[in-house]
Amino acid sequence: MTRAPRLTLTLATATVLVATTVLGATTADAADDPSVPPGTEATATAPVEVDANDPDLKIPEGATLAEPKVLDIKQVVEDQTGAERREDTNADVKFALQAEVLFPKDSAKLTGEAKARISEIAQEIKTQNATRIRVFGFTDNLGSAAHGDVLSRQRANAVQGILESELDDSTVTYEVRGYGEQYPISSNETEAGRKKNRRVEVSFPRSEG
Repeated sequence: MTRAPRLTLTLATATVLVATTVLGATTADAADDPSVPPGTEATATAPVEVDANDPDLKIPEGATLAEPKVLDIKQVVEDQTGAERREDTNADVKFALQAEVLFPKDSAKLTGEAKARISEIAQEIKTQNATRIRVFGFTDNLGSAAHGDVLSRQRANAVQGILESELDDSTVTYEVRGYGEQYPISSNETEAGRKKNRRVEVSFPRSEG
């Protein structure tokens, strides 16, 4: 089956411009800049405003400038259907797969196509020589929050199981969590938005080489 062509939506967007996060958000509606699961926040911070006429900006005799800092740059690639999304920063790689691509409705049993897509992610993990992998599951706000928490964790476990089988590496450690309806990336007011929120994310550090 021919895969839908990928479409680059955002290229080289400095996360320094979107460093603000919504702390402790547990509502089912996404903000313009939705919060992210703990431990996955952007590391860059917004620059401080500088008065160019401030005399204190003059470098004292014999002083030197600090080493330049490389800001975290994000590149986002999403296929035209929105079913699969990849985000690359200087530090991490993150894949987000919509639940419809991986599972039947209200199920944590992986489809055959899902296993093939997860295998592709495993290959990228090998390419990056990553040994710390996060697998997070999410749902929309339909049904009870308790059911969403359980289902999202079961789905994250299913994806982690395939990754572990594909990688077959005892040095790799996994962080697996189910967040249910927390941390939406779109509005739950429409089915299109809820579809985006029903997802499993796999993230890992980039290789320094």
